[in-house]
Amino acid sequence: MKYTQELCPVIRKVQLNKTTFSFTVASKEAVKTMKPGQFANILAEGKTLRRPISVCGFSREEGWIRFVFEVRGEGTAIMSGMKEGQNMDILAPLGNGFDINPAEKAVFVGGGIGVPPLLGASAPYGANATALLGFRNKDAMILADEFAANGADVRIATDDGSYGLHGFVTQLLAQRLDEAPCDVIYACGPKPMLRLTAAEAEKRGIRCMVSLEERMGCGVGACLVCACKTRTPEGGEKYLHVCKNGPVFDSREVIWE
Repeated sequence: MKYTQELCPVIRKVQLNKTTFSFTVASKEAVKTMKPGQFANILAEGKTLRRPISVCGFSREEGWIRFVFEVRGEGTAIMSGMKEGQNMDILAPLGNGFDINPAEKAVFVGGGIGVPPLLGASAPYGANATALLGFRNKDAMILADEFAANGADVRIATDDGSYGLHGFVTQLLAQRLDEAPCDVIYACGPKPMLRLTAAEAEKRGIRCMVSLEERMGCGVGACLVCACKTRTPEGGEKYLHVCKNGPVFDSREVIWE
């Protein structure tokens, strides 16, 4: 895994809702080898440990990387206060991302703050993508219009029924797969959502790639904090690390506990 530490000027900042922010930074080095589904470890001023933030999108040609994150603690609160023109200290690209094939029919299943990394992954698919997005309520919705602008068929579920389907995004998945087959499913979000998505994919014999979320320390496989239990091809079990071996895994590898 090759990565670089880079000071990236913030070139665009947008607040998407009360707690979610979009930052686009200029990058000369980290963006060169980036792929959808990878992440960066971002330094919050005054904090020792960096915060792992998924890559929402990037352009090698134009030299930018976009991060969308939710304020969940002191570190992300500090990061959200950065202004355009300031330098964001990033360590990137980290982890293994999605392998994409835009010729395939793909379904993207995102829940909450698991939605952003799917935006960049789905963009090359255009009309071959279906984006199934789940949120707590209408006010928590983010990026749906951007998925649609890329050509995806966008469907929304909210826990409280304030927008779209009153229910869970996995219900949308079952409905979509009943309508027509797909070649692959990509998913990112809370573990219960990923577990149900993986089960639906396995039941129907569809390849499914999941992006796992775990607490991380170093982000490069040294601290061993982000271990997850996986299944070996021989039927055994072993622990892998989300930061180094993931965050993207074949759903059949993961032992859901």
